[in-house]
Amino acid sequence: MEIFFKLFEVIFPVFFLIGIGYYIGKKDPNFNTDFITKFTANIGSPGLVIYAVTTTGLNFETFIKFFIIAIILVTFLGITGSLLLKICKRDYIRELPPLILPNTGNMGLPICLFAYGTKGLGIGSAIFCVIILFHFTIGVLLADKKFSLKPLIRNGPFYAIFISLIFLYYNFELPKFVENTTMLLSYATILLVLMSLGVGLSKLKVFSFKLATILSIHRVIFGPLIGLLLIKIFDLSGVEAGILLIQCSMPSAILTYLVAQMYSPKEVIDSIASTIVVSTTISFLTIPIVVFLALKYFI
Repeated sequence: MEIFFKLFEVIFPVFFLIGIGYYIGKKDPNFNTDFITKFTANIGSPGLVIYAVTTTGLNFETFIKFFIIAIILVTFLGITGSLLLKICKRDYIRELPPLILPNTGNMGLPICLFAYGTKGLGIGSAIFCVIILFHFTIGVLLADKKFSLKPLIRNGPFYAIFISLIFLYYNFELPKFVENTTMLLSYATILLVLMSLGVGLSKLKVFSFKLATILSIHRVIFGPLIGLLLIKIFDLSGVEAGILLIQCSMPSAILTYLVAQMYSPKEVIDSIASTIVVSTTISFLTIPIVVFLALKYFI
């Protein structure tokens, strides 16, 4: 019974805050989240990266290990996702991002934190760093079918990752005033992005439920299966295995929709929006199961 109480403690805060955001979005369809988006991109996410990577006991070797594992994860998802889109006779380039880029930030990091504490936040952040970099490189490449480094260069978390790696590599200790500041930014960011996710879900529409369901199953079912395979390949156990399984089980990232809005045609945007809504809805059922398994077998 104790594990069910722990599961409730982990899942409830995340779903509750998403629910608040969804309620606000439905209550006020014109609710503007521009401030949250700009704050998160320019201040919140960089602060979260620095805090999670440098103050949670994560070392350079572990960061690099999970950085590589995350790249392998995205590669596996890219192969299976493009094959699935081809079978469905869809644009296997532009519609691929929501299948390969899980929501490891908005949803993943809070769940990692509540499930495994600051150590879980640190390991989860290594995976998140790969995904956030891919959003502004591979994500843009797929959406626009053209490669550009401009979105990455303009991206705050990119510089935060670089700074954090320097601190990890040389084993520098983050000044206390910086640690305290980034800690506050981290928790504020987690609160805001979860509510923003709820608001975003209230505005997105499902245009093709059948297709979205097929693609969503790939994201929230096949993702954890690949996670289990990687746990076996890299012989992971305990917190490391649990965090990888959790991050692999996240639904499609809403950022893929924002990138598609800037670079892709409307048909692709509608398909991505549908996948995000359906995969997130399904994840409300699958995430508790995955977290339960993680807490039961990977402690």
